[in-house]
Amino acid sequence: MWWFRASRRNGRTGRARASSKRRRQVGALFVPDVVAIFGPTASGKTAVAEAVAVRVGGDVVSADSMQAYSGLPILTAQPDRPTKLAGIWPLSHEGSVAEYAELAHAEIDSLLGARRTPVVAGGTGLYLRAALVELGLPPAPAPELRARYERLYDRLGPERAHAVLSERDPDAAAHLHANDRRRVVRGLELTELGSSLRPQTDRLWTQDVRHPTVVFGLDVPRDVLVERIARRARLMFEAGVVEEARGALEAGVSPTAVHALGLRGVAELPFEEALDTLMTRTRRYAAYQRKWMRRIPGLVSVNADRPPDEIADDIVQVASARQRLPAGRAG
Repeated sequence: MWWFRASRRNGRTGRARASSKRRRQVGALFVPDVVAIFGPTASGKTAVAEAVAVRVGGDVVSADSMQAYSGLPILTAQPDRPTKLAGIWPLSHEGSVAEYAELAHAEIDSLLGARRTPVVAGGTGLYLRAALVELGLPPAPAPELRARYERLYDRLGPERAHAVLSERDPDAAAHLHANDRRRVVRGLELTELGSSLRPQTDRLWTQDVRHPTVVFGLDVPRDVLVERIARRARLMFEAGVVEEARGALEAGVSPTAVHALGLRGVAELPFEEALDTLMTRTRRYAAYQRKWMRRIPGLVSVNADRPPDEIADDIVQVASARQRLPAGRAG
C-alpha cells in the first residue's frame, strides 16, 4: 500500500506553477526538469534518489552540508556511488551556503543542458532550498574580513560588538543575542558587503524555483526512524568511524566542518557513551529535519517505510503525472 500527500503550502501561484507545463520526455515518461528529495537522516534518501535517477535518466546532486566534505565518509554517510557535490571540499575548507548554491546551480544547469534529470537529494534544508531557488545569498567573506571582525568582537566584548551591529543594521541586531559570537560577526561582515542577515525579501520559503521542480519528502514513522538511526550508528562504529573521526580532528578541520554531527563525541568519548550520544543527537537532528520538511512549499509527502525501489517507482509516477493531491501535512 502506498500513499502521497501534498503539503498545505502547495500554492497555486508563482513561477513554479507558471512553468509546470514545461516537462521533458524520458522514454514514455514526462518528468519535470528537476526532482528533489528531502527527508530526515536515516529515511533512505540516498537509495531512493539513486533509484529515481536510474528511472528518469539522471544524476544525483547532493544537498547535504556535511557530505560536501571529503574525509568523513562513514560519519556523514556519504553515498557509495558517484554523486554530484559529495566529497568536493577538504575538511580544512570553510564552506558556505552561498558557495554551495553557486556550485549546485552550475551542476543542475549542466545536467539539464546534457538532457539529464537532476535528482537533488539531501537532509540539509537550507542547502536543498539553495539548490532549487535563487536565494540571493551574499558571497562568503574573505578570510581577512572575518578575522578582522572576530578580533573586533573579542576586543569590544559581546555587548559593545552587538551595539556596533545595532548602529549598522538595527533589524538584524534585534534578532540576535549579543553572546551569539558567530552570527554577530557574520552580521558585521554583511554590513560591510552591503547586505544583511535580515534581507528585505525572504526568499527561503518562496514558491519560485529556477526550473520546474517536484519536491518529495520521505516520511518514516518515528519508531521506525529511531530503529534505523540506532542500527546505522552501530554500523558506523563497526566500520571504523572512531578512527576516521580522530584522524580528521588530528589533521585539523575548518570551523564549518567541525560541526559534522557527532564528530567530537565519537572521537573523544568512551565507546558506549559515544554511541549513545551519537544516537541521541541524530534523533534530535531528525526531529529538526521533519520540521523543515513541513515548511517546504509544494512538498509531496511519501510513505518511505518500504523498499527504495518501490518508493522510487511511485515517485516517478507522480512526478510524471504532476498530479495535484489532497491537502495534508508531512510528518
